[in-house]
Amino acid sequence: MTPAEFRERLAIPAIVAPMFLVSGPDLVVECCKAGLAGTFPALNQRTSEGFEEWLEEIQERLGPDDAPYGVNLIVHKSNPRVQADLELCVKHKVPFIITSLGAVSELVEAVHSYGGMVFHDVTTVRHAQKAAEAGVDGLIAVAAGAGGHAGKMSPFALTSEIREFFDGILILSGAMSHGRQIAAAEVMGADYGYLGSHFIPAHESMAVDEQKQMMTELTMKDITYTDKVTGVGANFMTPSLNAASLEHAPGEMSLNEEAKAWKTIWSAGHGVGATKSSRSAKELSEELIAQYREAKEKFCAG
Repeated sequence: MTPAEFRERLAIPAIVAPMFLVSGPDLVVECCKAGLAGTFPALNQRTSEGFEEWLEEIQERLGPDDAPYGVNLIVHKSNPRVQADLELCVKHKVPFIITSLGAVSELVEAVHSYGGMVFHDVTTVRHAQKAAEAGVDGLIAVAAGAGGHAGKMSPFALTSEIREFFDGILILSGAMSHGRQIAAAEVMGADYGYLGSHFIPAHESMAVDEQKQMMTELTMKDITYTDKVTGVGANFMTPSLNAASLEHAPGEMSLNEEAKAWKTIWSAGHGVGATKSSRSAKELSEELIAQYREAKEKFCAG
């Protein structure tokens, strides 16, 4: 798939981010059918066998006119499944792969072998430069205010500095919860907006009911940025953070221990204030599409 073909299959330039313990087949499929690119982390399935079952289910439920879907792979020595899961992605020709914690040229070559694309998460310019050298098709600039593991840089500065050396696909992440923000990302020099937290309360989300309810009650002041959970800076919902007790120091957790922590310490970005209720992914997507188109019309008219 070429970058142009990828864009043509989307209603608006928006990718729904892969959220740990939240994104599954139902959320992915409904977003794709509505015209947004849906994604999920491979590690949301406990085994590679279960991961393959999800791939087969998603492919059976999506048609050629739906938006493409993607899979997030953690490319780090702490993930013993990365090679097996990559091989399954190649086998099933997953349209695009989102890599985190490591940009590896061999992985990029494997995905390119069947015509897929690779987008890589970055929080700093240095990380962006290393990923560009690895040959990725796109960079996801995770700016200040994003949910999950996030950077601390201004989206204005981060996109500007990345564009000085990278002319591939640039995807901007950070507190997006409205269609006009996706349009603003384009004006700033990005090609796509990247949003996840807004879909946590969706009917199709795998988040527990308490997590969904908390999402609808908080505002930006209720988000805490800390490295005390995993050793890497991330944004969390403060009430869930205050209620938690961690058995190990940050950075000393195994992959299973970290996954356990995320079950009760819930992540979200600064855009939580715009999330007022639990609705279907289709309704959320359609609202974003309408908002984006209205913003584009106003901008063009001006």
